[in-house]
Amino acid sequence: QVQLVESGGGFVQAGGSLRLSCAASGDIFSIYSMGWYRQAPGEQRELVATITRDGSTNYADSVKGRFTISRDNAKNTMYLQMNSLKPEDTAVYYCKVHSSMRGFEYAYWGRGTQVTVSS
Repeated sequence: QVQLVESGGGFVQAGGSLRLSCAASGDIFSIYSMGWYRQAPGEQRELVATITRDGSTNYADSVKGRFTISRDNAKNTMYLQMNSLKPEDTAVYYCKVHSSMRGFEYAYWGRGTQVTVSS
């Protein structure tokens, strides 16, 4: 089992910045990929960015050049630095990890943190 707790969401004006954190606990040794997703009201949950154990990253086109995903393995924490925020970035942001243990694959979600960007 892996437990995830997001933090860092809030209210910001367009053009501002926020940094989200996702702290992992439990069977963290089994985690091989982590990522951020978001879901706006009335919309489907979508990928924002992912990062693998070796540090390879992937971003949605809508956030490239503005958001940066990173991880601190010593702190078992993943981050999402969000700059130049736009109103369309308003959503609940979720942390997700993929783990592998004893030949089985697992996915875990955090409970989410709200990000609101005003115009």
